[in-house]
Amino acid sequence: MVATPQSAPRLARGVKLRHDETRGRWVLLVPERVLAPDDIAVEILHLCDGERTIAQMAETLAQKYAAPVDQITADVIEMIQDLANSGFLIDGGGKP
Repeated sequence: MVATPQSAPRLARGVKLRHDETRGRWVLLVPERVLAPDDIAVEILHLCDGERTIAQMAETLAQKYAAPVDQITADVIEMIQDLANSGFLIDGGGKP
């Protein structure tokens, strides 16, 4: 996946976003791997439903945090691309 503002990312097959009560934080689970994303990354991951585009996610976050949408878009693309490169996210293409 190449993350662009038109991408509609979702969790890859077998990847789960769960709240780990023991750690007291959200984690991404895949077979034999665990990633503990920070709070902002968790908020973005909750928006990754395969329907919303990165542009739509950035707009939502820009309004919530009263931040420039261009900067939010760049940051979201960078994070999503990193997770896609690691196999955690794929482009949903508007389909869950």
